[in-house]
Amino acid sequence: MDTGARIGLILWKAYKAVEAVERGSIAGSGLGLTDCAVLEVLRHKGPQPVNAIGRKVLLTSGSITSAISRLEKRGLVARRRDVDDARVFWVDLTATGRDLIARTFDHHAANLESVAQALTPGERTDLVRLLKKLGRQAERVAGGRPGS
Repeated sequence: MDTGARIGLILWKAYKAVEAVERGSIAGSGLGLTDCAVLEVLRHKGPQPVNAIGRKVLLTSGSITSAISRLEKRGLVARRRDVDDARVFWVDLTATGRDLIARTFDHHAANLESVAQALTPGERTDLVRLLKKLGRQAERVAGGRPGS
């Protein structure tokens, strides 16, 4: 039987290998993984409050604010204050951001599909189910804090 430590090591090594593919996929875009993840959320979910984006990409309040500022400075996103709650800022893609993430994501998704081709459709389903199960247990052990 594989131990928790061995599972953790194998999971970490697999993650690092996939992360290398991800970095290579987006290298030509001038984006880092975090900024790319923010743009992906906006592409797939539409305009979002800053804190909602942070939760989706597992960034702290300060880190997501910095990421949004970087992307805004590059003209890739626009931030606007909520009309009903002045404490909330909504973020959306600009036309430039939409074009960049569309091109970047298509290449990125194709590279990740190349990695996933190692698995049959059934294995993919099983892997997703098992990783979610492992992630939920890890969150319980960490006291409910994702990414702890």
